[in-house]
Amino acid sequence: MDAISPTIINLIIFVLAIYVGYHVVWTVTPALHTPLMAVTNAISAIVIVGAMLAAALTETGLGKSMGVLAVALAAVNIFGGFLVTRRMLEMFKKKDKPAKAAEGSK
Repeated sequence: MDAISPTIINLIIFVLAIYVGYHVVWTVTPALHTPLMAVTNAISAIVIVGAMLAAALTETGLGKSMGVLAVALAAVNIFGGFLVTRRMLEMFKKKDKPAKAAEGSK
């Protein structure tokens, strides 16, 4: 019996990761979104390091281009995560009443 190709194993892992990730993300309540975004940013930083290592160790052009694509997508994910987290945290800040408008109406 022949061994299964590493490419097929990697493809299976990739498809399962997409499936599990989709179901995990869509079942999160909005109240937990901000803490999970911080964890997601940390995981994306690890993904960038892993993608750079994987791209450096490959010998084919396809492997290197997939590594560069993984780095780019993880960087976009981190940047977007910080933007979303900042916007969500701004919603919880107290809004100051304009002092000049209140004094001018007296």
